[in-house]
Amino acid sequence: MMNIRDSGKRMMIDGDCFSACTLVAAIVPPQRICVTERARLGFHAIKTKSGRRRSTNAGITAAIFKMYPAEIQSWRRRNGGLTEQMVLLEGEALRRLYRTRQ
Repeated sequence: MMNIRDSGKRMMIDGDCFSACTLVAAIVPPQRICVTERARLGFHAIKTKSGRRRSTNAGITAAIFKMYPAEIQSWRRRNGGLTEQMVLLEGEALRRLYRTRQ
């Protein structure tokens, strides 16, 4: 992922970008990301596995949350923070944060 950030190349999000894929928003500068009408970012808390049990890892979730740009952090706070439930950033809310490509 750091290679992408350091490459200077632009990125286009065209369709679903869920879970770990959303780290692109945390690592690539916003001015180098564009989104299409189909773009959707899906965020949720980080789960870890201990034996057979999976549970939310608050420490890792908080660390990842801090990596996102302030605009995404603010949007997530207004929409319940990072929880186990996937929450989508799409449509007009997403297009306010990134350049668009038709």
